Amino acid sequence: MKHTVIFWFRRDLRLADNHALFQALQTGHLVQPVFIFDRSILGRLSDSKDARVTFIWQQLQALNTALAPYGTSIKIYHDHCLEAWQQIVAEFRPQQVFCNRDYEPAAGLRDLEIQAFLGEQHISFQSFKDQVIFHEKDVVKADGNPYTVYTAYKNKWLAQYEIAGSDSYASEDLLQLLQPGIHPLPRLAELGFQASEIHFPENEAYDVMADYLSTRDIPSLENGTSRLGVHLRFGTISIRKLVAEAYSMVEKTFLKELIWREFFMMILYHFPHTVTKAFMPKYDLIVWRNQQAEFQAWCEGRTGYPLVDAGMRELNHSGFMHNRVRMLCASFLCKHLLIDWRWGEAYFAEKLLDYDQSANIGNWQWAAGCGTDAAPYFRIFSPMLQQKKFDPNLTYIKKWIPELTGFGYPQPIVDHTLARERCLKTYKSALNA
Repeated sequence: MKHTVIFWFRRDLRLADNHALFQALQTGHLVQPVFIFDRSILGRLSDSKDARVTFIWQQLQALNTALAPYGTSIKIYHDHCLEAWQQIVAEFRPQQVFCNRDYEPAAGLRDLEIQAFLGEQHISFQSFKDQVIFHEKDVVKADGNPYTVYTAYKNKWLAQYEIAGSDSYASEDLLQLLQPGIHPLPRLAELGFQASEIHFPENEAYDVMADYLSTRDIPSLENGTSRLGVHLRFGTISIRKLVAEAYSMVEKTFLKELIWREFFMMILYHFPHTVTKAFMPKYDLIVWRNQQAEFQAWCEGRTGYPLVDAGMRELNHSGFMHNRVRMLCASFLCKHLLIDWRWGEAYFAEKLLDYDQSANIGNWQWAAGCGTDAAPYFRIFSPMLQQKKFDPNLTYIKKWIPELTGFGYPQPIVDHTLARERCLKTYKSALNA
């Protein structure tokens, strides 16, 4: 006798090569897909036009359009997660729940809570590896401990990929096994949000991979980077497909960036304290200046350092910032202004369309010198040298700072040489304590 199986969409908003969806459809039972707009998460968003909510909503709309020929759709809930699951169980009385694994600490705790609730109802809860090639204990040292140095992790990752590769899951071929029923998609206004005007990049930007090494550091190039971050974040693209494509390239720089993504995910999984504390505890002794006015100037792109300001304005306008410029902006906040990396990490978390907790924390701690495999604390980027090297003709800068040559642009907020000396003194004092 057939019963209902629930597939829970989360960070995997696609129908093709979706591991848990494939496993659910393989059961031979009717599968009802669901998605939860979690009030606990939405309630923390300060902008009613948060572009990520619009992006998710549009993806759900696209999925339901693709499912319409099968006479089915995703049932969407807007509630706190546990309350939503109480409704799902009452409505569908499922015997099994399938989802793809999420490695963030808060997501892990949420899943434990939902699994416990479902267990009380005698409903099985199964999660699968989907957003990474290798998950938490797949790539570890011989003694079972996690790697904390990227190069060693990358080498082991590549060695294992060369042997095993990765599977694919043809979930798109089994959609006729979804449970019939058309469910309305709530309007954005019903969720408490308005549509964002931000443009979302396409998820087919594979053509940059071959030239990635030569283009990735030039912020003025429109297609110098893939802009796939948001699609990886919400799973609208298969990591297996993307890695296979990157692996086939002679030049492997793009592949190495994808491995960095998994490295940071596993660091956050094994060291969840890094959400709020430095990976290297001594760095928590740094006495930050944390000047609110200077932080505001950094947020608004008014530091008087053109490449920093152009990056911050690009972020505020588009939800995106070029990777090279992200490094400079983060370093400038922590080292030139001596403002706590957590302030910058939180601001990026609020603004970045492709915000991913593990990568954001990992990269901010890298820039501040306090993370795993981080830049040494005495490496302090010169905004002027970075500008000369990566935007010598001011093409990128003038796009975002039209008043650059006029009277409206501010003087530098701090002298580079003095800021560098102050930073070195402050860091040394903390590290030698």
